[in-house]
Amino acid sequence: MFEQRLNIDRMEQAIALFGSFDENIKLIQEQYHVSIVGRDSEIKISGEPEDVARAVRAIESLLSMVNRGEALSEQNVRYCISLVNEGSEGKLQTLSRDCICITSKGKPVKPKTLGQKNYCTAIKSNTITLGVGPAGTGKTYLAVAMAVTAFRAQEVNRIVLTRPAVEAGEKLGFLPGDLQQKVDPYLRPLYDALFDMLGAETYQRYVERGNIEVAPLAYMRGRTLDDSFIILDEAQNTTREQMKMFLTRLGFGSKMVITGDVTQIDLPDGKRSGLKQVVHILKDVPDIAQVFFTGRDVVRHKLVQDIIKAYEKSDKNEEVRH
Repeated sequence: MFEQRLNIDRMEQAIALFGSFDENIKLIQEQYHVSIVGRDSEIKISGEPEDVARAVRAIESLLSMVNRGEALSEQNVRYCISLVNEGSEGKLQTLSRDCICITSKGKPVKPKTLGQKNYCTAIKSNTITLGVGPAGTGKTYLAVAMAVTAFRAQEVNRIVLTRPAVEAGEKLGFLPGDLQQKVDPYLRPLYDALFDMLGAETYQRYVERGNIEVAPLAYMRGRTLDDSFIILDEAQNTTREQMKMFLTRLGFGSKMVITGDVTQIDLPDGKRSGLKQVVHILKDVPDIAQVFFTGRDVVRHKLVQDIIKAYEKSDKNEEVRH
């Protein structure tokens, strides 16, 4: 049995590191099969030498996050462990420096994974960015945060958010109300992200002034959008024609972000996804970036990662059988 000790400067560090009911330390113990005991200003880690070494690296990485003012959660502890396992935990330091936006409640919005960081960098550096990946990777939320930041910095005059009103197994006609009320549920994730960034009152004021527009994709036809930050969400549910129509709305001084998950296509049978096609069509075009998220970039409940992995495994088995 090998043993290593770490010193902690302040009690606040230890409290943040261990987490509520020691939940953070328990994750490390489970992952590396080590025993971790904290006494006064010292942490004792014991187990097999290689396991202890990895656990120490994980704890040191988490302490550095605490020292930079980061709040530890199950998600970022698990992500830290995954980086330690591949020997790249040093990259964690680059994440905490990148504050994209401050929400209406004063909370900083930062990328939580390296995939998210690459996505935000791509949006800054390119006119059009495609963010493709599973649910829960922050594609829409971060795109809205980048849009609000560009708007506040007066880099654009308007934010335009859109998504196709395609039913996920349901019919629009059965929903009550006029056309706007029928499509509002489809646009709800975009409203939620904007409310979070701006607050409901500020959002409403900008909508009345015409600085913010949230509308179904069909409303984009025939327009040219200058000096705008345009986000197309749920792009996997566009057809080839709709995608081409959307991309050709780009005007001078504008940016576009297209997000989607090619594993969640709700188009009728026989219709090919415009997002799947555009990834291949535009792959070599300058000033257009493509960022692909994986299950590791999921920042929702751990079970979401497990569900995505299970579906990926099932899809591969289906391909083998066929």
